[in-house]
Amino acid sequence: MSPVNEHLEFGLDTFGDVTVDPDGHHVPHPQVLRDVVEQAVLADRLGLDSFGVGEHHRADFAVSAPEVVLGAIAGRTERIRLTSAVTVLSSDDPVRVYQRFATLDALAEGRAEVVLGRGSFTESFPLFGHDLGDYGTLFEEKLDLFAALRTEGPITWTGTTRAPLRDQRIYPTTAAGLRTWVGVGGSPESVVRAARHGFPLMLAVIGGEPARFAPYVELYHRALDRFGHPPQPVGMHSPGHVAATDDEARDAYWPHWSVMRDRIGRERGWPPTSRAEFEATAGPDGALFVGSPDTVAQKIARVAPTLGLDRFVLKYSSGTLPHDRLLRCVDLYATEVVPRVRALLSSAR
Repeated sequence: MSPVNEHLEFGLDTFGDVTVDPDGHHVPHPQVLRDVVEQAVLADRLGLDSFGVGEHHRADFAVSAPEVVLGAIAGRTERIRLTSAVTVLSSDDPVRVYQRFATLDALAEGRAEVVLGRGSFTESFPLFGHDLGDYGTLFEEKLDLFAALRTEGPITWTGTTRAPLRDQRIYPTTAAGLRTWVGVGGSPESVVRAARHGFPLMLAVIGGEPARFAPYVELYHRALDRFGHPPQPVGMHSPGHVAATDDEARDAYWPHWSVMRDRIGRERGWPPTSRAEFEATAGPDGALFVGSPDTVAQKIARVAPTLGLDRFVLKYSSGTLPHDRLLRCVDLYATEVVPRVRALLSSAR
């Protein structure tokens, strides 16, 4: 068990999942994007620490350009940190990614962050002309280049995945440097890679028991020390939903989550899910944070010290779960879950 962080941050993130309206019809992508902005505005007003927007290139998610959505959010918020969740660096140009987030950072007055990852979906690779056979090399080289770009000095870099740079400067620059996390799904190689560059670590805990990630956190801290870097934050992203009671939360979440999970499962060769599997995953030791404010708070308060978290991020959107339910979840998370977690952790200390 790791020390409890007195200043644990609480965030939300979304992939802009396509929702349904009161009649059960799919909401068009443009309206989903506008709804995401409204959800972020509410999160800012209620005092949450961060709001993230993921990148996908498929019909069931509306967001393919997180920086643009975050730019719209920046203009309507005051304090919340704005981050990707994640940016698929492997199929993008690190220079353009840095420039876009540095621009966002200027517009948001220093509130921008980026979470870099390889992504759990592969649609972006053929879309942008990349070979999936180069999956590992693309991320390794581009992360190395991105680490160099963060110095904002003249960059000299050579690799096999893009043209070399010779004493190039990148604009715009940032006032205090662009905070950059690396999102990982739980492989030791990914954890060590993040530590090698001295990047904060964001764990994507979407299945199994969150406690099983504790050895990866320990590995990360050992690797940071070995590479000569100071301690860095550790965050955790997990799906979930908050409603007035456990039964309401699970009954509301299940039909949307199950359809999404089985659609993705068919693509990946998984067997169909069941309500029993869902209940286990939403149970005390599972990866889904679904339930009443007290249930979700108790679960976060158990996981945070186990993993030594500096930030907990709830992926509050899930398939076609409607916009009004998402707003209510944001409200309950900010006004009831977060204070309860803080009280529980304070008592533990």
